[in-house]
Amino acid sequence: MKLALIRMFATFGLLGLGQLCQAEKKPNIVVILCDDMGYGDLGCFGAKGWQTPHIDSIAKNGVKLTDFYVAQPVCSASRAALITGCYPNRIGIHGALFPHHEVGLNPSETTLAELCKSSGYATAMYGKWHLGYQKKFLPVNHGFDDYLGLPYSNDMWPHGPVHFSNAYPELPLIEDDEIVLRLRDQTDVTTWITERSVNFIEQHAKSPFFLYLAHPQPHVPLYISKKHRGTSAQGMYGDVMHEIDWSTGRILEALEKSGLTNDTLVIFTSDNGPWMVYGNHAGGVGPLRGTKGTCWDGGVRVPCVIQWPAKLKAGSIVSTPLMTIDLLPTIAKLIGAELPVKKIDGRDAWPVLSGAQSEPIHEAYFFYYGKNELQAMRMGKWKLQFPHRWRDELVAPGKDGHPGKYGSGTTGLALYDLSIDPGESKDLAASHPEVIAKMKSLADKKRAELGDSLTKIAPTEARPPGRAPVAKWVQKKNAK
Repeated sequence: MKLALIRMFATFGLLGLGQLCQAEKKPNIVVILCDDMGYGDLGCFGAKGWQTPHIDSIAKNGVKLTDFYVAQPVCSASRAALITGCYPNRIGIHGALFPHHEVGLNPSETTLAELCKSSGYATAMYGKWHLGYQKKFLPVNHGFDDYLGLPYSNDMWPHGPVHFSNAYPELPLIEDDEIVLRLRDQTDVTTWITERSVNFIEQHAKSPFFLYLAHPQPHVPLYISKKHRGTSAQGMYGDVMHEIDWSTGRILEALEKSGLTNDTLVIFTSDNGPWMVYGNHAGGVGPLRGTKGTCWDGGVRVPCVIQWPAKLKAGSIVSTPLMTIDLLPTIAKLIGAELPVKKIDGRDAWPVLSGAQSEPIHEAYFFYYGKNELQAMRMGKWKLQFPHRWRDELVAPGKDGHPGKYGSGTTGLALYDLSIDPGESKDLAASHPEVIAKMKSLADKKRAELGDSLTKIAPTEARPPGRAPVAKWVQKKNAK
Protein backbone atom coordinates (compact mmCIF):
# COMPACT_ATOMS: atom_id res chain seq x y z
CA MET A 1 0.00 0.00 0.00
CA LYS A 2 2.79 2.39 0.95
CA LEU A 3 4.66 1.61 -2.31
CA ALA A 4 1.49 2.30 -4.32
CA LEU A 5 1.13 5.71 -2.69
CA ILE A 6 4.75 6.55 -3.45
CA ARG A 7 4.25 5.62 -7.11
CA MET A 8 1.05 7.71 -7.27
CA PHE A 9 2.81 10.79 -5.94
CA ALA A 10 5.73 10.19 -8.29
CA THR A 11 3.35 10.04 -11.22
CA PHE A 12 1.18 13.03 -10.36
CA GLY A 13 3.45 15.06 -8.13
CA LEU A 14 4.74 17.41 -10.79
CA LEU A 15 1.25 18.00 -12.15
CA GLY A 16 -0.11 18.68 -8.68
CA LEU A 17 2.76 21.06 -7.91
CA GLY A 18 2.13 22.91 -11.15
CA GLN A 19 -1.56 23.28 -10.33
CA LEU A 20 -0.72 24.53 -6.86
CA CYS A 21 1.67 27.14 -8.24
CA GLN A 22 -0.95 28.20 -10.76
CA ALA A 23 -3.57 28.55 -8.01
CA GLU A 24 -1.25 30.63 -5.86
CA LYS A 25 -0.02 32.87 -8.66
CA LYS A 26 -0.89 36.49 -7.99
CA PRO A 27 -3.12 38.01 -10.68
CA ASN A 28 -2.15 41.10 -12.61
CA ILE A 29 -4.63 43.93 -12.03
CA VAL A 30 -5.92 46.29 -14.74
CA VAL A 31 -8.47 48.98 -13.87
CA ILE A 32 -9.86 51.03 -16.76
CA LEU A 33 -11.92 54.04 -15.72
CA CYS A 34 -13.88 56.37 -18.01
CA ASP A 35 -14.90 59.94 -17.21
CA ASP A 36 -18.65 60.75 -17.33
CA MET A 37 -19.57 57.56 -19.18
CA GLY A 38 -23.22 56.74 -18.52
CA TYR A 39 -24.99 53.55 -17.51
CA GLY A 40 -26.34 53.07 -21.03
CA ASP A 41 -23.11 53.75 -22.93
CA LEU A 42 -21.78 50.22 -23.50
CA GLY A 43 -23.14 47.82 -26.08
CA CYS A 44 -23.81 45.20 -23.41
CA PHE A 45 -25.81 47.81 -21.48
CA GLY A 46 -27.92 48.84 -24.47
CA ALA A 47 -25.93 51.57 -26.24
CA LYS A 48 -27.37 52.79 -29.55
CA GLY A 49 -25.50 54.63 -32.27
CA TRP A 50 -22.10 53.08 -31.56
CA GLN A 51 -20.57 49.69 -30.74
CA THR A 52 -18.17 48.58 -28.00
CA PRO A 53 -17.23 45.00 -28.97
CA HIS A 54 -13.92 44.87 -27.07
CA ILE A 55 -15.44 46.15 -23.83
CA ASP A 56 -18.45 43.86 -24.31
CA SER A 57 -16.04 40.92 -24.65
CA ILE A 58 -15.00 41.50 -21.02
CA ALA A 59 -18.59 40.83 -19.96
CA LYS A 60 -18.81 37.87 -22.33
CA ASN A 61 -15.64 36.35 -20.88
CA GLY A 62 -16.41 37.33 -17.30
CA VAL A 63 -18.98 39.22 -15.27
CA LYS A 64 -21.45 42.00 -16.03
CA LEU A 65 -22.42 43.99 -12.92
CA THR A 66 -25.87 45.53 -13.30
CA ASP A 67 -25.96 47.30 -9.91
CA PHE A 68 -22.48 48.76 -9.50
CA TYR A 69 -22.13 52.14 -7.79
CA VAL A 70 -19.71 54.99 -7.26
CA ALA A 71 -19.59 56.73 -3.87
CA GLN A 72 -20.34 60.21 -5.24
CA PRO A 73 -21.63 61.42 -8.63
CA VAL A 74 -18.61 63.62 -9.38
CA CYS A 75 -14.96 63.27 -10.39
CA SER A 76 -12.53 63.70 -7.49
CA ALA A 77 -14.71 62.25 -4.76
CA SER A 78 -15.52 59.20 -6.87
CA ARG A 79 -11.85 58.56 -7.71
CA ALA A 80 -10.82 58.98 -4.09
CA ALA A 81 -13.23 56.20 -3.12
CA LEU A 82 -11.90 53.85 -5.80
CA ILE A 83 -8.24 54.37 -4.97
CA THR A 84 -8.58 54.20 -1.15
CA GLY A 85 -11.58 51.96 -0.41
CA CYS A 86 -13.08 54.79 1.67
CA TYR A 87 -16.14 56.95 1.35
CA PRO A 88 -14.58 60.22 0.13
CA ASN A 89 -16.11 62.07 3.08
CA ARG A 90 -14.01 59.94 5.41
CA ILE A 91 -10.79 61.22 3.82
CA GLY A 92 -11.85 64.84 3.29
CA ILE A 93 -12.35 64.81 -0.49
CA HIS A 94 -15.55 66.46 -1.69
CA GLY A 95 -16.83 67.23 -5.17
CA ALA A 96 -14.34 68.04 -7.94
CA LEU A 97 -10.95 69.61 -7.21
CA PHE A 98 -9.95 72.65 -9.30
CA PRO A 99 -6.48 74.07 -10.01
CA HIS A 100 -7.01 76.87 -7.48
CA HIS A 101 -7.69 74.38 -4.68
CA GLU A 102 -5.01 73.69 -2.09
CA VAL A 103 -6.46 70.25 -1.30
CA GLY A 104 -5.46 66.77 -2.45
CA LEU A 105 -5.39 63.14 -1.36
CA ASN A 106 -3.57 63.03 1.96
CA PRO A 107 -0.21 61.21 1.62
CA SER A 108 -1.03 59.38 4.85
CA GLU A 109 -3.88 57.49 3.16
CA THR A 110 -3.07 54.06 1.72
CA THR A 111 -3.86 53.75 -1.97
CA LEU A 112 -4.53 50.69 -4.10
CA ALA A 113 -1.15 51.26 -5.75
CA GLU A 114 0.68 51.26 -2.42
CA LEU A 115 -1.17 48.13 -1.39
CA CYS A 116 -0.09 46.40 -4.62
CA LYS A 117 3.51 47.55 -4.22
CA SER A 118 3.57 46.01 -0.74
CA SER A 119 2.95 42.67 -2.48
CA GLY A 120 5.72 43.09 -5.03
CA TYR A 121 3.73 44.62 -7.89
CA ALA A 122 4.98 47.07 -10.48
CA THR A 123 2.49 49.95 -10.68
CA ALA A 124 1.56 52.55 -13.30
CA MET A 125 -1.15 55.13 -13.80
CA TYR A 126 -1.96 56.83 -17.11
CA GLY A 127 -4.64 59.43 -17.80
CA LYS A 128 -6.70 61.66 -15.53
CA TRP A 129 -5.67 61.73 -11.85
CA HIS A 130 -7.79 64.51 -10.27
CA LEU A 131 -6.79 63.97 -6.64
CA GLY A 132 -4.57 67.04 -6.35
CA TYR A 133 -2.16 68.44 -8.94
CA GLN A 134 0.63 69.67 -6.65
CA LYS A 135 3.70 67.41 -6.63
CA LYS A 136 3.03 65.85 -3.23
CA PHE A 137 -0.37 64.68 -4.44
CA LEU A 138 0.58 63.23 -7.83
CA PRO A 139 0.39 59.46 -8.53
CA VAL A 140 4.15 58.88 -8.22
CA ASN A 141 3.86 60.05 -4.61
CA HIS A 142 0.92 57.73 -3.97
CA GLY A 143 2.48 54.41 -4.91
CA PHE A 144 2.68 54.50 -8.70
CA ASP A 145 6.05 53.84 -10.33
CA ASP A 146 5.13 55.56 -13.57
CA TYR A 147 2.65 58.27 -14.55
CA LEU A 148 1.66 60.15 -17.69
CA GLY A 149 -1.52 62.16 -17.90
CA LEU A 150 -3.63 65.14 -16.93
CA PRO A 151 -3.74 66.21 -13.28
CA TYR A 152 -7.44 67.13 -13.43
CA SER A 153 -10.42 67.25 -15.81
CA ASN A 154 -9.83 68.12 -19.44
CA ASP A 155 -12.07 71.20 -19.14
CA MET A 156 -10.01 72.83 -16.38
CA TRP A 157 -7.20 75.35 -16.39
CA PRO A 158 -6.05 78.04 -13.94
CA HIS A 159 -8.77 80.52 -14.92
CA GLY A 160 -11.69 78.10 -14.66
CA PRO A 161 -13.61 75.74 -16.98
CA VAL A 162 -14.26 76.25 -20.66
CA HIS A 163 -16.22 73.66 -22.59
CA PHE A 164 -15.81 74.90 -26.15
CA SER A 165 -12.81 73.35 -27.87
CA ASN A 166 -12.20 76.36 -30.15
CA ALA A 167 -11.61 78.53 -27.08
CA TYR A 168 -9.75 75.95 -25.07
CA PRO A 169 -6.53 76.96 -23.26
CA GLU A 170 -3.46 74.96 -22.41
CA LEU A 171 -3.55 71.93 -20.13
CA PRO A 172 -0.50 70.47 -18.38
CA LEU A 173 0.54 67.00 -19.52
CA ILE A 174 2.54 65.59 -16.63
CA GLU A 175 5.07 62.76 -16.68
CA ASP A 176 5.88 61.49 -13.21
CA ASP A 177 5.88 64.87 -11.41
CA GLU A 178 6.98 67.30 -14.14
CA ILE A 179 5.06 69.13 -16.87
CA VAL A 180 6.38 67.84 -20.18
CA LEU A 181 3.90 69.50 -22.54
CA ARG A 182 1.23 72.18 -22.48
CA LEU A 183 -1.72 70.98 -24.52
CA ARG A 184 -4.21 73.00 -26.47
CA ASP A 185 -5.20 70.05 -28.62
CA GLN A 186 -6.07 66.84 -26.76
CA THR A 187 -6.73 64.85 -29.95
CA ASP A 188 -4.02 62.27 -29.31
CA VAL A 189 -4.25 61.89 -25.53
CA THR A 190 -6.23 58.64 -25.68
CA THR A 191 -3.66 57.17 -28.06
CA TRP A 192 -0.72 58.29 -25.93
CA ILE A 193 -2.00 56.83 -22.66
CA THR A 194 -3.11 53.64 -24.40
CA GLU A 195 0.26 52.98 -26.01
CA ARG A 196 2.02 53.81 -22.75
CA SER A 197 -0.22 51.23 -21.05
CA VAL A 198 0.61 48.61 -23.68
CA ASN A 199 4.33 49.25 -23.23
CA PHE A 200 3.96 48.87 -19.47
CA ILE A 201 2.23 45.51 -19.88
CA GLU A 202 4.90 44.25 -22.27
CA GLN A 203 7.73 45.41 -20.01
CA HIS A 204 6.27 43.69 -16.93
CA ALA A 205 4.92 40.51 -18.47
CA LYS A 206 7.05 38.32 -16.21
CA SER A 207 6.14 39.93 -12.89
CA PRO A 208 2.84 40.98 -11.31
CA PHE A 209 1.64 44.48 -12.14
CA PHE A 210 -1.15 46.94 -11.41
CA LEU A 211 -2.21 49.22 -14.27
CA TYR A 212 -4.68 52.06 -13.73
CA LEU A 213 -5.80 53.57 -17.03
CA ALA A 214 -8.12 56.54 -16.40
CA HIS A 215 -9.46 58.03 -19.63
CA PRO A 216 -10.10 61.80 -19.64
CA GLN A 217 -12.89 61.05 -22.12
CA PRO A 218 -15.85 61.09 -22.74
CA HIS A 219 -15.86 64.18 -20.49
CA VAL A 220 -16.44 67.36 -22.49
CA PRO A 221 -14.80 68.83 -24.47
CA LEU A 222 -14.75 65.75 -26.69
CA TYR A 223 -11.55 64.92 -28.56
CA ILE A 224 -11.11 62.15 -31.13
CA SER A 225 -8.04 61.07 -33.07
CA LYS A 226 -8.27 61.08 -36.86
CA LYS A 227 -8.46 57.29 -37.02
CA HIS A 228 -11.82 57.25 -35.22
CA ARG A 229 -13.38 60.49 -36.39
CA GLY A 230 -16.72 59.98 -38.11
CA THR A 231 -16.91 56.25 -37.38
CA SER A 232 -20.23 56.17 -35.48
CA ALA A 233 -23.83 56.87 -36.44
CA GLN A 234 -24.30 59.06 -33.36
CA GLY A 235 -21.61 61.70 -33.93
CA MET A 236 -18.69 62.85 -31.79
CA TYR A 237 -19.77 61.11 -28.61
CA GLY A 238 -20.15 57.80 -30.42
CA ASP A 239 -16.77 58.34 -32.08
CA VAL A 240 -15.17 58.87 -28.66
CA MET A 241 -16.76 55.66 -27.38
CA HIS A 242 -15.33 53.85 -30.42
CA GLU A 243 -11.88 55.14 -29.53
CA ILE A 244 -12.22 54.05 -25.90
CA ASP A 245 -13.29 50.63 -27.14
CA TRP A 246 -10.26 50.56 -29.46
CA SER A 247 -8.06 51.42 -26.48
CA THR A 248 -9.57 48.59 -24.45
CA GLY A 249 -8.96 46.25 -27.36
CA ARG A 250 -5.29 47.24 -27.40
CA ILE A 251 -5.01 46.44 -23.68
CA LEU A 252 -6.69 43.05 -24.12
CA GLU A 253 -4.51 42.30 -27.15
CA ALA A 254 -1.35 43.15 -25.20
CA LEU A 255 -2.40 40.80 -22.42
CA GLU A 256 -3.13 38.02 -24.92
CA LYS A 257 0.16 38.43 -26.79
CA SER A 258 2.05 38.34 -23.51
CA GLY A 259 0.23 35.19 -22.42
CA LEU A 260 -1.37 37.03 -19.49
CA THR A 261 -5.09 36.93 -20.25
CA ASN A 262 -5.94 34.08 -17.91
CA ASP A 263 -3.86 35.54 -15.10
CA THR A 264 -5.18 39.11 -15.22
CA LEU A 265 -8.14 40.69 -13.48
CA VAL A 266 -9.52 43.40 -15.79
CA ILE A 267 -12.08 45.88 -14.46
CA PHE A 268 -13.80 48.41 -16.74
CA THR A 269 -16.13 51.07 -15.31
CA SER A 270 -16.88 54.81 -15.04
CA ASP A 271 -16.42 57.51 -12.38
CA ASN A 272 -20.04 58.75 -12.42
CA GLY A 273 -23.06 59.20 -14.64
CA PRO A 274 -23.15 61.33 -17.82
CA TRP A 275 -23.13 65.14 -17.96
CA MET A 276 -26.40 65.26 -19.85
CA VAL A 277 -26.65 69.05 -19.93
CA TYR A 278 -24.31 68.71 -22.94
CA GLY A 279 -26.94 66.90 -24.98
CA ASN A 280 -25.44 65.06 -27.95
CA HIS A 281 -21.94 65.42 -26.44
CA ALA A 282 -22.99 63.37 -23.43
CA GLY A 283 -23.98 59.77 -22.82
CA GLY A 284 -27.17 58.27 -21.46
CA VAL A 285 -28.51 56.54 -18.37
CA GLY A 286 -30.68 53.89 -19.99
CA PRO A 287 -33.69 53.16 -17.74
CA LEU A 288 -32.33 55.14 -14.80
CA ARG A 289 -33.25 58.57 -13.46
CA GLY A 290 -30.84 61.44 -12.91
CA THR A 291 -27.41 62.37 -14.24
CA LYS A 292 -23.94 63.33 -13.06
CA GLY A 293 -24.15 65.56 -10.01
CA THR A 294 -27.27 63.85 -8.62
CA CYS A 295 -27.75 60.93 -6.25
CA TRP A 296 -30.49 59.39 -8.35
CA ASP A 297 -29.21 56.14 -9.82
CA GLY A 298 -28.36 57.82 -13.14
CA GLY A 299 -25.67 59.77 -11.29
CA VAL A 300 -24.22 57.02 -9.11
CA ARG A 301 -24.93 53.69 -10.84
CA VAL A 302 -22.39 52.99 -13.57
CA PRO A 303 -21.69 50.18 -16.02
CA CYS A 304 -19.05 47.71 -14.89
CA VAL A 305 -17.63 44.58 -16.51
CA ILE A 306 -14.90 42.35 -15.06
CA GLN A 307 -12.93 39.41 -16.40
CA TRP A 308 -10.42 36.97 -14.97
CA PRO A 309 -10.74 33.85 -17.14
CA ALA A 310 -8.88 31.63 -14.68
CA LYS A 311 -11.31 32.39 -11.86
CA LEU A 312 -14.53 34.03 -13.08
CA LYS A 313 -17.27 32.18 -14.95
CA ALA A 314 -17.80 33.55 -18.45
CA GLY A 315 -21.12 35.22 -19.15
CA SER A 316 -22.01 35.75 -15.48
CA ILE A 317 -24.40 38.50 -14.42
CA VAL A 318 -24.21 39.96 -10.91
CA SER A 319 -27.17 42.05 -9.73
CA THR A 320 -26.09 42.24 -6.08
CA PRO A 321 -25.19 45.87 -5.28
CA LEU A 322 -21.46 46.61 -5.11
CA MET A 323 -19.45 49.85 -5.01
CA THR A 324 -15.99 51.08 -5.98
CA ILE A 325 -15.03 51.18 -2.28
CA ASP A 326 -15.09 47.37 -2.41
CA LEU A 327 -12.37 47.08 -5.08
CA LEU A 328 -9.41 47.75 -2.77
CA PRO A 329 -10.28 45.14 -0.12
CA THR A 330 -11.23 42.64 -2.82
CA ILE A 331 -7.90 43.06 -4.60
CA ALA A 332 -6.07 42.96 -1.26
CA LYS A 333 -7.57 39.55 -0.56
CA LEU A 334 -6.72 38.26 -4.04
CA ILE A 335 -3.07 39.29 -3.90
CA GLY A 336 -2.47 38.52 -0.22
CA ALA A 337 -1.90 42.12 0.86
CA GLU A 338 -2.64 43.56 4.28
CA LEU A 339 -5.50 46.04 4.48
CA PRO A 340 -4.68 49.66 5.38
CA VAL A 341 -4.13 50.39 9.05
CA LYS A 342 -6.60 53.28 8.94
CA LYS A 343 -10.30 52.46 8.76
CA ILE A 344 -11.76 51.90 5.30
CA ASP A 345 -15.36 51.38 4.23
CA GLY A 346 -15.13 48.76 1.49
CA ARG A 347 -15.39 44.99 1.94
CA ASP A 348 -14.16 41.95 0.06
CA ALA A 349 -16.59 41.43 -2.83
CA TRP A 350 -14.99 38.27 -4.21
CA PRO A 351 -17.69 35.91 -2.88
CA VAL A 352 -20.27 37.88 -4.89
CA LEU A 353 -18.12 38.26 -8.02
CA SER A 354 -17.22 34.58 -8.04
CA GLY A 355 -20.82 33.49 -7.62
CA ALA A 356 -20.30 31.95 -4.18
CA GLN A 357 -22.99 34.19 -2.69
CA SER A 358 -25.69 36.58 -3.82
CA GLU A 359 -26.35 38.29 -0.48
CA PRO A 360 -25.07 41.88 -0.23
CA ILE A 361 -21.72 42.31 1.51
CA HIS A 362 -22.90 45.61 3.04
CA GLU A 363 -26.16 46.23 4.82
CA ALA A 364 -26.40 49.52 2.92
CA TYR A 365 -24.51 51.95 0.70
CA PHE A 366 -24.59 55.71 1.24
CA PHE A 367 -24.52 58.51 -1.34
CA TYR A 368 -23.23 61.93 -0.39
CA TYR A 369 -22.99 64.99 -2.60
CA GLY A 370 -22.63 68.75 -2.31
CA LYS A 371 -21.30 70.04 0.97
CA ASN A 372 -21.24 66.69 2.71
CA GLU A 373 -24.95 66.10 2.24
CA LEU A 374 -26.24 62.57 2.76
CA GLN A 375 -28.78 62.60 -0.05
CA ALA A 376 -29.59 58.92 -0.63
CA MET A 377 -28.83 55.34 0.34
CA ARG A 378 -29.42 51.83 -0.98
CA MET A 379 -30.28 48.80 1.14
CA GLY A 380 -30.82 45.59 -0.83
CA LYS A 381 -33.45 46.34 -3.46
CA TRP A 382 -34.51 49.57 -1.72
CA LYS A 383 -33.34 53.10 -2.56
CA LEU A 384 -34.17 55.89 -0.12
CA GLN A 385 -33.93 59.55 -1.11
CA PHE A 386 -33.60 61.95 1.80
CA PRO A 387 -35.18 65.42 1.49
CA HIS A 388 -32.82 67.60 -0.53
CA ARG A 389 -32.54 69.92 -3.52
CA TRP A 390 -30.98 68.42 -6.62
CA ARG A 391 -29.76 69.65 -9.98
CA ASP A 392 -31.96 68.79 -12.96
CA GLU A 393 -29.79 68.86 -16.08
CA LEU A 394 -32.50 67.88 -18.56
CA VAL A 395 -34.38 71.18 -18.56
CA ALA A 396 -32.70 72.33 -21.75
CA PRO A 397 -29.91 70.03 -23.01
CA GLY A 398 -27.14 71.62 -25.04
CA LYS A 399 -25.75 70.63 -28.41
CA ASP A 400 -22.38 70.20 -30.14
CA GLY A 401 -20.27 71.01 -27.09
CA HIS A 402 -22.38 73.87 -25.77
CA PRO A 403 -24.15 73.30 -22.45
CA GLY A 404 -27.85 73.72 -22.00
CA LYS A 405 -29.55 75.26 -19.00
CA TYR A 406 -29.54 73.89 -15.49
CA GLY A 407 -32.70 73.51 -13.53
CA SER A 408 -33.32 72.27 -10.01
CA GLY A 409 -35.70 69.96 -8.26
CA THR A 410 -36.57 68.99 -4.74
CA THR A 411 -37.52 65.68 -3.19
CA GLY A 412 -38.98 64.75 0.13
CA LEU A 413 -38.34 61.43 1.84
CA ALA A 414 -39.01 58.92 -0.94
CA LEU A 415 -38.58 55.14 -1.15
CA TYR A 416 -38.17 53.13 -4.36
CA ASP A 417 -38.00 49.43 -5.14
CA LEU A 418 -35.22 49.27 -7.72
CA SER A 419 -35.94 45.64 -8.57
CA ILE A 420 -39.15 46.72 -10.34
CA ASP A 421 -38.60 50.48 -10.65
CA PRO A 422 -35.02 51.31 -11.69
CA GLY A 423 -36.20 54.74 -12.82
CA GLU A 424 -37.16 55.72 -9.25
CA SER A 425 -40.60 56.85 -10.38
CA LYS A 426 -43.01 55.33 -7.81
CA ASP A 427 -42.61 56.44 -4.21
CA LEU A 428 -43.46 53.57 -1.83
CA ALA A 429 -42.61 55.34 1.43
CA ALA A 430 -46.18 55.40 2.70
CA SER A 431 -46.65 51.65 2.31
CA HIS A 432 -43.33 50.48 3.81
CA PRO A 433 -42.77 52.32 7.11
CA GLU A 434 -40.74 49.41 8.49
CA VAL A 435 -38.22 49.72 5.63
CA ILE A 436 -38.02 53.48 6.15
CA ALA A 437 -37.37 53.00 9.86
CA LYS A 438 -34.57 50.49 9.22
CA MET A 439 -32.89 52.67 6.63
CA LYS A 440 -33.16 55.79 8.80
CA SER A 441 -31.49 53.91 11.64
CA LEU A 442 -28.57 52.90 9.41
CA ALA A 443 -28.32 56.44 8.06
CA ASP A 444 -28.13 57.88 11.58
CA LYS A 445 -25.16 55.62 12.32
CA LYS A 446 -23.39 56.75 9.15
CA ARG A 447 -24.11 60.42 9.91
CA ALA A 448 -22.49 59.96 13.30
CA GLU A 449 -19.33 58.78 11.53
CA LEU A 450 -19.15 60.95 8.42
CA GLY A 451 -21.49 63.83 9.27
CA ASP A 452 -24.31 65.32 7.23
CA SER A 453 -24.72 69.01 6.48
CA LEU A 454 -28.42 68.51 5.65
CA THR A 455 -29.14 67.50 9.25
CA LYS A 456 -26.29 69.61 10.66
CA ILE A 457 -24.43 66.65 12.14
CA ALA A 458 -20.66 66.98 12.42
CA PRO A 459 -18.46 63.98 11.57
CA THR A 460 -16.61 62.10 14.29
CA GLU A 461 -14.52 59.78 12.10
CA ALA A 462 -13.57 61.96 9.13
CA ARG A 463 -9.88 62.48 8.38
CA PRO A 464 -8.40 65.65 6.86
CA PRO A 465 -7.29 65.87 3.24
CA GLY A 466 -3.77 66.81 2.28
CA ARG A 467 -2.97 70.47 1.75
CA ALA A 468 -0.39 72.28 -0.36
CA PRO A 469 -0.10 75.84 -1.70
CA VAL A 470 -1.28 76.54 -5.24
CA ALA A 471 1.62 75.74 -7.59
CA LYS A 472 3.73 78.64 -8.84
CA TRP A 473 2.91 78.00 -12.49
CA VAL A 474 -0.78 78.32 -11.64
CA GLN A 475 -0.17 81.53 -9.69
CA LYS A 476 1.68 83.03 -12.61
CA LYS A 477 -1.08 82.09 -15.02
CA ASN A 478 -3.71 83.61 -12.75
CA ALA A 479 -1.74 86.83 -12.47
CA LYS A 480 -1.93 87.48 -16.21
